[in-house]
Amino acid sequence: RSIRNCFVLPNDLKKFEKIYHEQLYKNDVTPKAQLEYAWCFVRSKYLADIQKGIILLEELYKTHEEGQRDYLYYLAIGSARLKEYSKAMNYVRSFLTIEPGNQQVLSLQQTIKKKMEKEGLVGKAMAGGVVLAVGAIVVAGMAIVNKAK
Repeated sequence: RSIRNCFVLPNDLKKFEKIYHEQLYKNDVTPKAQLEYAWCFVRSKYLADIQKGIILLEELYKTHEEGQRDYLYYLAIGSARLKEYSKAMNYVRSFLTIEPGNQQVLSLQQTIKKKMEKEGLVGKAMAGGVVLAVGAIVVAGMAIVNKAK
């Protein structure tokens, strides 16, 4: 499945949101509840939700040793979904130092590289188009000035 096309089901979001908020109300959120809630956000269609998921995952990564590899994986996916590819690649590299042969993460790394290449080329093409448009405007302006003389 594509990084961009894996969305959370509304029932899953409601379920994990309820668990998280019940624990938050008791001031006793477990890493499992926070991870599940963050994972729902990372799979959201909405960029703001993905960012919330990343914040929850970063907090877990800093405070909970046990799930480091899972947090890195989901941080990589969230960052890639936000098109923050260099950040995603840093998370992938960190994960691969823990578990170098993980096929799922190696596959994610290839997907991110392809997206970087594709969007890099698209970005260059767009920049080239802007330069051509500006050049055309300058030439048209010069023609108008010369005609007025």
